[in-house]
Amino acid sequence: MNQYLVEYSKAEPFRRGTHLAVLLHGYGSHERDLLGLTPYLPSEKMTYASVRAPQPVGYQLSADADSAYVQGSAMGYQWWPLNQQLETVGFTAIELAVDYLLGWLEPIAADYESVTLLGFSQGMAFATSVARARPDLIKAVVGLSGYAVAGGEHYFKDAQLADEPLPLFWGRDEADPIITPDKIAYTQEWVAGHAALTAHTYAGIGHGVAAAELTHVTDFLKEKVLSA
Repeated sequence: MNQYLVEYSKAEPFRRGTHLAVLLHGYGSHERDLLGLTPYLPSEKMTYASVRAPQPVGYQLSADADSAYVQGSAMGYQWWPLNQQLETVGFTAIELAVDYLLGWLEPIAADYESVTLLGFSQGMAFATSVARARPDLIKAVVGLSGYAVAGGEHYFKDAQLADEPLPLFWGRDEADPIITPDKIAYTQEWVAGHAALTAHTYAGIGHGVAAAELTHVTDFLKEKVLSA
């Protein structure tokens, strides 16, 4: 059984040679969620692939788990478990999630001109984690109302990103009621040494996505991916 559920913006014959943007949904959502953004993003020379997270939301991954994937259907899904304070329960769960996505992405990456990740909320935490683990594979990251995870010094290749900063778009509301101040503070500290940052804030969107933000994301993709 294929454990990867992926929705594409283009049929298979039209994907090869385009720039791939992998869409990574937020905690408790699903693979169709972010596809609604794609009509407002560049379409020529780009393919969007939206991937379902590997675990039903609320699932508690065991400490001795050797895979992120948990079979089962649910109303929503998670990249890794979070507690009630939205803190990661064990860094191994993040490693397993990254390895899970790379199991799908690595074999197909050569079919595309480049690979960009676009994540919302926990999806941004995941997108930055994948890029930190495989900076050689990821062209750029778009993060919406999210953060980067602390820790992972033994796993991430942050030293490589310090030498070759990651092109990163980070859009958020400074009054986001979900992403806690400590996560924002860590992300700001991390991007200062590891990312070529394009940052925008949008008052009044809460934990969401603004129309103006999609215009800024389009500009970012055109400059950092399509023109690079």
